[in-house]
Amino acid sequence: MPVVTRDWLNKLPKVELHLHLEGSLEPELMFSLARRNHIELPFATVEQIRRAYRFSNLQDFLDIYYQGANVLQEEQDFYDLTWAYLEKCRQQNVIHVEPFFDPQTHTERGISLATVINGISRALTDGESRLGITSKLIMCFLRHLSEASACDILAQSKPFRDRIIGVGLDSSEQGNPPEKFSRVFAKARELGLLTVAHAGEEGPAEYIWTAINDLKVSRIDHGVRAMDDPKLMAYLVATRMPLTVCPLSNIKLHVFDDMSQHNILDMLAQGVCVTVNSDDPAYFGGYMTDNFVALAQAFDMGKDQARQLVRNSIEASFADESRKRTMRALLV
Repeated sequence: MPVVTRDWLNKLPKVELHLHLEGSLEPELMFSLARRNHIELPFATVEQIRRAYRFSNLQDFLDIYYQGANVLQEEQDFYDLTWAYLEKCRQQNVIHVEPFFDPQTHTERGISLATVINGISRALTDGESRLGITSKLIMCFLRHLSEASACDILAQSKPFRDRIIGVGLDSSEQGNPPEKFSRVFAKARELGLLTVAHAGEEGPAEYIWTAINDLKVSRIDHGVRAMDDPKLMAYLVATRMPLTVCPLSNIKLHVFDDMSQHNILDMLAQGVCVTVNSDDPAYFGGYMTDNFVALAQAFDMGKDQARQLVRNSIEASFADESRKRTMRALLV
């Protein structure tokens, strides 16, 4: 099998479908924005923040994730956050992105939805014109909050519908099954929005079924618990329902104890449309190239497997067919 080096993987054109913009907030930018906005942080140094990024479970991560988001106050802050992520994409040859943002994380702090979306979308527009990185933006509902809160955000988003391709569902799975949000997802679909949902990360394979059958999702975010259910695996293979898998995130949050236990390449071999993504890279220790490298090191992944993972991402993306053809042509 041809040796896959970090340099080859970095040059490989890549597509990212599972990235939380708030989760790309690096400690250095957090400090910079805190100073600019006169926000007092509970950390004295960048190194103290990095030491705090030691999680035993998803909730531990979410606690510091929401705390870090407090430095995001003005439209320019959301622009700077998004632009910093796009610069990482440029460095790692990520050519198309479909990032998530969590409006409730900000509106609950008194930040207007316009401030959030205007900053993010302005950076994404600049990313295409200046860096050649195309994008589609997905608005996520926080599943630990009520469906009524999600409905309110959906209503608030109407003036920005031309900037949002779909809605998603993130935050803690436990105790918050997909069907909790059946009505708001139905409303979103009526408005012409696509749907995705986190399922089968800390939650069971049953949540994946519910996201598919009840929320009518176009793809599943995470989905690694699918292998617990042979019927579900057969369905995923037959329908090509994509899974946006996040290897380094899964290790950091102890979904798997070690990368050698991860099932993404097993699912790939079985014909599931699995994809590689970085999730919350500032917190989980790696952007796109780092996730591919981790798989190469753990499994001696070959070039054909790496290319197929990218082909899956292109197939699963919400880009139009013309853009998909262009991206496929880059996979030489």
